[in-house]
Amino acid sequence: MGSRIPFITVEGPIGVGKTSLAKAISERFEFALLKEIVDENPFLGKFYTNIDEWSFQTEMFFLCNRYKQLEDINQFYLEKDQPVVADYHIFKNLIFAERTLKAHQFQKYLQIYDILTADMPVPNVVVYLHASLDTLLDRIEMRGRDIEKNIDPAYLSQLSMDYEQSMAQFEKSHPDIPVIRFNGDQFDFVQNKEHLHKILSEIEDIILEKGVRHNELA
Repeated sequence: MGSRIPFITVEGPIGVGKTSLAKAISERFEFALLKEIVDENPFLGKFYTNIDEWSFQTEMFFLCNRYKQLEDINQFYLEKDQPVVADYHIFKNLIFAERTLKAHQFQKYLQIYDILTADMPVPNVVVYLHASLDTLLDRIEMRGRDIEKNIDPAYLSQLSMDYEQSMAQFEKSHPDIPVIRFNGDQFDFVQNKEHLHKILSEIEDIILEKGVRHNELA
C-alpha cells in the first residue's frame, strides 16, 4: 500500500464502540468504511454457548472473511488512492484464537494466518479503545444483540487483558505505526459530541504529523 494514504484501524474488545467510532471517522474525513463481518458468522452464537466446541470453526470463518476484506482494501481503495478506516485490525484474530483454541489447533491456525497476511496492507494509524468490564457489559446490553446475550463476563474480562498485552506487543514490534489510545470509561463518543470532536481532532493531528496525504481532511 502507499504509506502516505491514510489507512486507519479501530481496535478494542467486544462492546467498546469500534464500529461507531469507525463510522464517525469515515463520515468526518470522507474515508471508505470497512466493517468486519460479525453477525454473518454462522458459528458465533454457538461459540458463546460452548467455546471449546465451536472455537476453531468460528475463528477460521473470521480469518477467511477478514483476509478477503483486506484484499478488497488493496484492490478497490488503496490502489486508487482512497483512504480507508476499518473497525478492526486483522491481528485481532490471533488474540481470540490464542485464547480459545487448543494448542495443536492454534499452531495450524497460526500457519494459515501467516500465509494469508504475508502481503496484506498494513494500517498507518491504529486507534485503540479500551474500557472497564462494567462499561463493556453495559454497552453490550444497550446494543441488544441476541448473539451476544450469552457472553461470559469472565471471558470478556480475560479478553480485555489479552488486548492490553497484545497492543503493548504491537507497539514494540511496530514503532513506526502510532497507536492512539482512548479510555471508554472517560470518553462516551456516541452520546457526547464534545468527546467525539476531541477524538477526531487527535486522529487528524496524528495523520498530519505522520505526513500522510491529507487533502481529504479539509
